[in-house]
Amino acid sequence: MQLQSMYQDVILDHYKHPHGRGLRDGDAEVHHVNPTCGDEITLRVRYEGETIADVSYESQGCSISQASASVLNDLLVGVDLAEARRIQSTFLELMQSKGRLVPDDAMEEVLQDGVAFAGVSKYPARVKCALLSWMAWKDATVQVLGEGALKETA
Repeated sequence: MQLQSMYQDVILDHYKHPHGRGLRDGDAEVHHVNPTCGDEITLRVRYEGETIADVSYESQGCSISQASASVLNDLLVGVDLAEARRIQSTFLELMQSKGRLVPDDAMEEVLQDGVAFAGVSKYPARVKCALLSWMAWKDATVQVLGEGALKETA
């Protein structure tokens, strides 16, 4: 139970002190809405080649969607597209686990504060909240780099 409390504290900290909030210049802008609950995000992404130079956003909604956008900013800014895909894929795997996946050291290394969302995966309606910013980032990346940007490379 102590671990779950720590995870809740991480989510609340990102909610209260968001990283990347405030729209800045970007190469692409997308707006996503979670129709289930009404959470919204406008996200901008800026690339330098295939490196994510910045992710900025304005959003409104629950603490989970807000905190997830903050974590996304921490995890993706400054990394190249291949690493960003790996991080996004790992986060998606955690969110689709329905609470059955317990983050190990390797997952914690990839997701850092993102592992705090492990408990969220037990609640399908909340998974959409956690994934809102990640889906917006994917769409913005496709706008900038094209469809092939998010396909896995061999």
